[in-house]
Order: sequence, then C-alpha cells, then structure tokens
Amino acid sequence: MGKKRFFLSVMSVILGLFLLSACGSNDTSSEPEGNVDPEEMDTETEEVVRVGVLTSLTGALEAYGAQTVKGFELGLEYATNGTMEVAGKKIEYIIEDTETQPDVAVQKATRLLEDYNVDFIIGSSSSGDTLAVLPLVEEYEKIMIVEPAVADSITGANWNKHIFRTGRSSSQDAIAGAAAIAGDGVKIATLAQDNAFGRDGVGAFATTAKELGADVVHEEYADPAGVDFAANIQRVINAEPDYLFVIWAGANSPWGQLADMRIQDRGIQISTGAPDIAALRTMDAVVGMKGFTVYHHSLPNNEVNDWLVEEHQKRHNGEMPDLFTPGGFSAAMAVVQALENSNGVTDSDTLIETMRGMTFDTPKGPMTFRQEDHQAMQTMYAITLERTEEFDYPVPVIIRELLPEETAPPILN
Repeated sequence: MGKKRFFLSVMSVILGLFLLSACGSNDTSSEPEGNVDPEEMDTETEEVVRVGVLTSLTGALEAYGAQTVKGFELGLEYATNGTMEVAGKKIEYIIEDTETQPDVAVQKATRLLEDYNVDFIIGSSSSGDTLAVLPLVEEYEKIMIVEPAVADSITGANWNKHIFRTGRSSSQDAIAGAAAIAGDGVKIATLAQDNAFGRDGVGAFATTAKELGADVVHEEYADPAGVDFAANIQRVINAEPDYLFVIWAGANSPWGQLADMRIQDRGIQISTGAPDIAALRTMDAVVGMKGFTVYHHSLPNNEVNDWLVEEHQKRHNGEMPDLFTPGGFSAAMAVVQALENSNGVTDSDTLIETMRGMTFDTPKGPMTFRQEDHQAMQTMYAITLERTEEFDYPVPVIIRELLPEETAPPILN
C-alpha cells in the first residue's frame, strides 16, 4: 500500500495546477478578505496601492491557495520592513476566492478591477482560473503577477504585456527534471498524457535530457481520458530505460498501475517532482528516488528564507512554509520592488518598463523577469528523497542547485 499511496499523492502535485474543476459553491457573493475593510476603502485616493489576490481558498486547490496567501502576507511585511508602505504609499490588499473555477475567477477579478480599483492582481492557484483572467487585465491595463499557475501558455500563446510570472512554468519543471537525472549514456523513458500539456512537457524534458547526453529511448503517451494504462506501462518496461520520468495531471492517474506492475523492482527508477509536505509524508516507498523540487524550506541558504521559516513558525503555530508559500512571498517582493523602482507610480506602462528585466530577492534567491516574456528565471533543486533525523517524513536532500539559466524555458509568446 505504501507505493500506491505515494503514487496517488504525487498525482496531486506534479503540475497539479492544471486541474480545472473543483468542489465548492457557485456563489460569488462572499466577502473578500485582506488587510482592509472593503466598505471603508476610498478607491479614488492616490496615496494607496491596492493589490488583489485571486486564489483558491476553497475547491480542489485549497491547500495551495492557503500557502500562497500566507507567503504573500509575510512577503509584504518583509519587503516593507513591517510598515506596509512603499514609496510613501500605503499597501492594501484584498483576497478573493476563485473556488478553483474559471467563471468564478473572472467574476472575482472583475470585482477587484471595477469595485476596488486594484493596481495589481496576484494569482491564481489554477491555470484554468488564470487563463480566464488574462484578457481582463489587458482590457483594464493592470499588472498581473501570476503565482503559482504553471501552464506554458500563460507566458506563451495567451500572454500579453501586462503578465509577469513569479511562479515557474511547466517547461521549467520539465527542464529541471531532466537536469536532475540526465547524463552521458543515461537511458530515459517518459510517460505523459497525449495532449498539449503532456507533449509540451515531454518536449522540453527531452530536449534538455539529450543536450545533457542522455538517450531518450521511449516516449509513451496515454489517453488523457483513459483508466487502464497497463499497455502503456508495458511498452515502457520493454524499452528497458534506467529512468521513467512521469508528467501527469488529473484524477485518472497511472500511479496505482505503476506500483502494481512493480516497475521499480525491474530496475527502472521513477523520477518526478518532490511534492508538498503532506504528500512527502506518504513517500517512504520511494526513499532514494532521484528527482527535482521547486522548494522545501530546508534547501535555500539565504537570509530571506531564514526569515520566512522563522516568522512562518511564529505566526502559524509552528507550521513550516510549504511548496507554494515562497511563491506568494516572491510575488509580494516583486510588487514592492516594482513600486520602489517606479517611485510609487502605478501606471501600467511605467510598471511594465520598470519590471521588464527586474531582479528582486525571494526565499529561493534572486529572481529576474525575463525581458521577452516576463517569466521569472529562478533556482530549482536537484534532489534525492531521504530519511533524516531532522524530519519525521522523507525529505528532499539537495544534490545541487539548478541555476536559473539551467532551467530557463523556451520563449513561446
């Protein structure tokens, strides 16, 4: 049961931000949260900068949304030295729940733009929610900092100049996965869904793996709506790779069948991304796995992360920051840095010119918004999954940092 539990847990993390459906109400009348009472806001004042946070407070990605909000609030505090002011202006923020539903995300984003006159939007947990909102920020000429949605099309086919992303893209994940395991003579097979998401991810992975000297011996694509993947897995086994790199999202996953067919007992190592803490607790069956991760609080070695870890524990009953916490923190840092650089000017054209190529501190080290598509170049981590005395669950142990230039995705916009 251990292996099955692991595989099922990873399903919810490996690019899980592509989930488009959710549990939850269609009622969009819920009151927003934040650091101000919306009824007392003066939306005409020029002495305030307002940030709208779109995130999943309910629905399938509720845990990710909660992490993002905690990180964002701490990031604002850190970036402003506790004043919640920048360039002589007070920062107010309003949090809206998308319920992990694109139609609700559009309604909530419209409310933020029209009723609260926000200068920035941060979000969202779901790629579906985010893609639905992108045209709105272009129409209203407001900056959107995408965090943590990962769809390549956000900074690709659906991009507009108002979009900046502190979150990593699915291609960055795939490239990090290749960098973690590829090398001269290493034989790798891939398993992904037969759709644009799966093929784009494998394309980015395979390109990097081959550049690093690996031999991609087999690419297996499965029916996105399928439930029986035995034939797909058997073809992977027949290819006799050293590693199987898996890219998957959705409830109809192959993880249970991979365990049932004992693929690791055949000498094929599974590689994927190390997930959030809740899922890590189920991963004893694959201790020793080699892969990558976006973040674990024990990995970065810098003052910003040290502060985040310490303060997060103080504010949240000893709880550690999790996979998406530093993303919310980074988005807040980007907002404050942009306003410092623009001297508080919130005109979108000014902010766009200010933010293009801008470097700013984060818990993962410095990030830089790439000039061409505003994707943040950022550090990732090649890891092994190990049991240590410090933690009561398997944790990613760093092999090395994957530098931003190593995981830079293709420019697709």
